[in-house]
Amino acid sequence: MRLNEEWTGLMKSYEADHSDPRNQACHKVGIPLIAASIPIGATIIGLPLAVPMFTVGWGFQFVGHYFEGKKPSFVEDRRNLVVGLLWWLKKSGAHIDLAAT
Repeated sequence: MRLNEEWTGLMKSYEADHSDPRNQACHKVGIPLIAASIPIGATIIGLPLAVPMFTVGWGFQFVGHYFEGKKPSFVEDRRNLVVGLLWWLKKSGAHIDLAAT
């Protein structure tokens, strides 16, 4: 996946806001929990599982930002909710190219 200049800028800013290894560790757990909770919660059967996944996932996010000493990136720009997922994919080995800036 190749990001355009605007999304590359968002990714670089996101990476700068997530430089503490403890924050990164929290996000590596929290982001997939949150992301997985959405399709699971879309079913009535999965809803009881999705709620704690979503809640615990966000708990990891906020603990990570406590370690980082910065507010979550999505507070300034909600697109960072998507950028966070892209960041996690990149950290997990997905090939994401940033535009040359």
